[in-house]
Amino acid sequence: MAKEKINANSKASGTESLEELKEKYLTSLEKVSQLSRADARKIFLKELEKDLENEKAQALAEAEESLKASVEERAKDILISAMEHSSTSYVAEYTVSVVELPSEEWKGKIIGKEGRNVRAFERFTGVELDLEEAPKAVRISSFDPVRRYIARLSLERLIKEDKFQPENIEKVVTQVKGDVEQEVRREGEQIALEAGLGGLPQGIVDLLGRFKFRTSYGQNLAKHSLEMVKIISYLAAEVGADVELAKAAALFHDIGKVSTTDNEQPHDILTRKILERFGFPEKLVNAAASHHDREEKKSVEAELVQIADSISGSRPGARYEDIEGYVKRVKDLEEIAKGFAGVEDAYAISAGRELRVLVRPKELSDEQAASLARDITARIKAGVITPGGVKVVVIREARFEEQA
Repeated sequence: MAKEKINANSKASGTESLEELKEKYLTSLEKVSQLSRADARKIFLKELEKDLENEKAQALAEAEESLKASVEERAKDILISAMEHSSTSYVAEYTVSVVELPSEEWKGKIIGKEGRNVRAFERFTGVELDLEEAPKAVRISSFDPVRRYIARLSLERLIKEDKFQPENIEKVVTQVKGDVEQEVRREGEQIALEAGLGGLPQGIVDLLGRFKFRTSYGQNLAKHSLEMVKIISYLAAEVGADVELAKAAALFHDIGKVSTTDNEQPHDILTRKILERFGFPEKLVNAAASHHDREEKKSVEAELVQIADSISGSRPGARYEDIEGYVKRVKDLEEIAKGFAGVEDAYAISAGRELRVLVRPKELSDEQAASLARDITARIKAGVITPGGVKVVVIREARFEEQA
């Protein structure tokens, strides 16, 4: 007990000694700096606060750098996984189709007397036939994949029926066009099914079906859009976005490219108009239509659409930009001709080196048709870059029919 009392006294004595030293120190500071105790306390606290702020800023900077590194690493993992999940096959789209013939003699039937059969077939389908490709093959050339597809089916049916005459050619081509419309609808339903989207309006389904026949920089639009759906499904799930909305926006993002009413405006603007017409919610419309930054992205789903589009389109070998430029140039040629009065239709053939213009004989005379050829040529020279030049052929053909 005595020992504990001595230790307690010593501790108290030591505490008093420290308090005395602290008091003397503060008093001397006041004398030297001419500051009151309250002012000295304020300065002390201010310096302490400054030191703490510096330490906090440094700690936040270190944490931010660490977080940034981990986020970038995680983002890379997510994108790589998304690309692995897409893994769709890809076949480049070109501008020709080849039909095998039963024998060499069939070339003569296709040409017909004085070339009447081949001219009729090219007129009704809007394609060009190359009979010099191989002894037993015909090459169908056209920038428009729908025309090329219709021509191939028509040619195969005419060969099978062995009725290659001008009057039968028109009948078969008309029938095939009707069949292709039904096929387009079935394709649209299949695309919607593969994307996992049901209950779509019939008009949207029909437009989706046209994806099969449309390319973007040489990349088939149906395959590109379905690939995007796979990519965005994974990305949206990883970041907690609306997966179903993201899938729909990815599938619809290029629907403006197959618009059947207006082809003058950029496709993303047409996409917005189409989706608004069918009553889709604004969040989905914005996500689908903002992937080219012509309008502000208003959701994380919109950002994901652009990311998925970039991943799909930038894969090695996925796109051929020269094909897209070629298709645009050839379309421009046709649109120029169709803009003149009296023109019934126009087809660009021979890779855009020849433009065949069909006119309505009751509206234009031979002299006016000749003048039309010169006017179209002048308009093309002024508005379209045409390597090697373009031959404009105006066809004025009268037809007389009677019903017996």
